[in-house]
Amino acid sequence: MEQPHFLPYQKAWLDDKSDIKIWEKSRRIGATYVQSYEDFEFGMETGRKVWFSSADESAAREYIDYIAIWCSLFNTVANFSNGEVIIDEKKDIKALQVELPTGATINALTSNPKRFRSKGGKAVWDEAAWHDDPDAMWRALEPATMWGDPIRILSTHNGKRTFYRLIEKVKSGEMKGSVHTVTIVDAVNDGLVDKIYGRQTTQEERQEWLDIRKSRCIDEIQWLQEYMCLAVDEADAFLSYEMIAAIEDSHVLWNNGIPDTINGDLYLGVDIARKKHFTVFWLEEKIGPMKFTRVVKKLQNATFRAQKQILYKYLALPKLRRCCIDATGLGMQLAEEAQQDYGRFKVEPVNFTNSVKEDLAYNLRRSVEEKSSIIPESQEIREDLHAVRKVVTKSNNVRFDVDSSIAGHADHFWAFALCEEAAKTYKGQPSVASTGTLKGDNMTRNYFDGIPSGF
Repeated sequence: MEQPHFLPYQKAWLDDKSDIKIWEKSRRIGATYVQSYEDFEFGMETGRKVWFSSADESAAREYIDYIAIWCSLFNTVANFSNGEVIIDEKKDIKALQVELPTGATINALTSNPKRFRSKGGKAVWDEAAWHDDPDAMWRALEPATMWGDPIRILSTHNGKRTFYRLIEKVKSGEMKGSVHTVTIVDAVNDGLVDKIYGRQTTQEERQEWLDIRKSRCIDEIQWLQEYMCLAVDEADAFLSYEMIAAIEDSHVLWNNGIPDTINGDLYLGVDIARKKHFTVFWLEEKIGPMKFTRVVKKLQNATFRAQKQILYKYLALPKLRRCCIDATGLGMQLAEEAQQDYGRFKVEPVNFTNSVKEDLAYNLRRSVEEKSSIIPESQEIREDLHAVRKVVTKSNNVRFDVDSSIAGHADHFWAFALCEEAAKTYKGQPSVASTGTLKGDNMTRNYFDGIPSGF
């Protein structure tokens, strides 16, 4: 049977004859379309049954419509049920069904796991990550193929559930099979936009088309999971979107520069970078029990001299009480010089060890949970705060990381956390973050040596 024209990534899927194939894919790239061709071909060549299950009835009907296309293209006389056919009277199980001239039946089911039990044949699980009970679906589906029939699993991601775990089992070698990954960018590079427009497109047109898709996503999670084949579990987020949204305000920033009159005390957090990441200055004003973010300034590729000038501008503010600066690596010199020029109590270098980052992160989350800090309403800041994940290593050490695939590097998160640390430790008390080991009266007294009285 001569194949119709397919895009390269679709052809690669068809050419793979693995018993188990998993396709983590972008939305609407023709995966179900090409799968329906494989199933039609399978039924015509083997005469065996195909069981297709998707997340809802509309997807099942679309799949059957694709089967009709192949029957028409290859002049195949097939029997299409006008409605659902009862395939198990005792369990009241129905399916959309196509009977091919070879005796094979192609059955399209909805997502109830019970519909796969006691069935045998090729199993196709479409939109696997979006079933109500994916674990139960896999338990019902997998034994259906034990007599040698193949399994096909296709889906976008929806957190790190069954679909994600099956991919990891194949990639680790624990389960034999193959994984195909096709992002929207991969599909566009293979000619998807050309096919949509019906002509050869330019690189600028293809990029514009991608930019439009991304601009319509409500958040970074939608873009990553629906289009970029990346599983993002909201449960893994250290700060959820709901928590972040609860402290956002579109009018909190000083939009016209630093005002002449400042009512509350000021606190500053600075996350330092030079080239790859961003340097972020985060300035809060504390009024009563509440802290209001007044300045969030982001720099990239700024010289140390330029960074120092901005830092000193904030440190010179009469109401700036305390500043915590990332003194890890590149920030060490800037933090040391600022501390020498403005005093050990006003400026605190913070070394980002794992334990210190844990203290900073949890202090920040307490403020967010208590809604004692108000931040600007900004998608960039929101995504940066949400990007941080708490990771527990095999040796039970806690690490706070951000997935490198997620936009940004959590620079806003750590600048905000340092600012919260500055506000917390301004009461004549030294911060644990400065050394990670400040314990006992002697160490406290040593910490304050050299600080002028009444400072």
